[in-house]
Amino acid sequence: MEKAINRQRLLLEHLQPSVSSSFIYGADSSSISASACAAGDSAAYHRTSAFGDDVVIVAAYRTPICKAKRGSFKDTYPDDLLAPVLKALIEKTNVNPSEVGDIVVGSVLAPGSQRASECRMAAFYAGFPETVPIRTVNRQCSSGLQAVADVASAIRAGFYDIGIGAGLESMTANPMAWEGSVNPKVKAFEQAQNCLLPMGITSENVAHRFGVTRQEQDQAAIVDPKTGDEKPVTISIDDGIRPNASLSDLAKLKAVFKKDGSTTAGNSSQVSDGAGAVLLMKRSLAVQKGLPILGVFRTFAAVGVDPAIMGVGPAVAIPAAVKAAGLELDDIDLFEINEAFASQFVYCRKKLGLDPEKVNVNGGAMALGHPLGATGIY
Repeated sequence: MEKAINRQRLLLEHLQPSVSSSFIYGADSSSISASACAAGDSAAYHRTSAFGDDVVIVAAYRTPICKAKRGSFKDTYPDDLLAPVLKALIEKTNVNPSEVGDIVVGSVLAPGSQRASECRMAAFYAGFPETVPIRTVNRQCSSGLQAVADVASAIRAGFYDIGIGAGLESMTANPMAWEGSVNPKVKAFEQAQNCLLPMGITSENVAHRFGVTRQEQDQAAIVDPKTGDEKPVTISIDDGIRPNASLSDLAKLKAVFKKDGSTTAGNSSQVSDGAGAVLLMKRSLAVQKGLPILGVFRTFAAVGVDPAIMGVGPAVAIPAAVKAAGLELDDIDLFEINEAFASQFVYCRKKLGLDPEKVNVNGGAMALGHPLGATGIY
């Protein structure tokens, strides 16, 4: 177990912001830089030439995750969040940007056409030529993961050999809200009505339906402009972490979404801003270019669930993905599960019978934050 956890931590170090290579925003957005990749090459994933068509990850970068509206990125444009991570992928690997077949960006809240334009602008800031296309994808909290899956699938299908899966969300610029009127037809379909439920209510539904206690949720949440002048500021840490929080502190918080409920600000994910990106290509090409192989994309599964308890998706998607890979749950060393709310996280962990020491060992959305479209990238 310790060996597996150490390996996972090593592979994930490249996603952690570092003091020496930080993100800077302000008047001169061109000075933004990305956190360095410290993971290096992983001998555990080197295979024979028989696996030359594997889809592999050779580089990954992210911004720090910052609190929406109050955090360090509250005055940063979404395209200025995405541009530096795209630029870092090319600069750190020396891959010719014109070789990239497609850039797919997961994003949830911004209007589709506007976010697509912002992402194209970010690509230009990062030095990509106009010949490299870009598009967005929205699968709610799994949008970043879906972006990577789409790129991996296209590489596997032979549409191109190199692609970028990315994720972007500025919950400061695009708060969660329903725009426009709702079709009155929805009243005749209960499941359609449930699609409109606030996510906090779906958390309460999970807690009530599956008997997830307030104590279990709080336990899951505990793991080790005055002048108006613009100036560059260095952002090198995730600013949503509360290292001194305790169970007794969380127990004092009131329920947010339902009277006498169990979902609080302390056992819910944070509303956040951030971006990340990963560079994928065929293994044979990565070897040819002498690039480190950080991981192999094996398979992917998406499974729908009752929208009234939307957060339980991992409990059905994980077994489907593991089966598709020809594995068993016991074969997996470590799991990363979305923590939209502790109620849903605890249910999924218990439903699958996962060892708590194998799940989200580097922290999850309750501690780090949850920039929706970027979460699957982190």
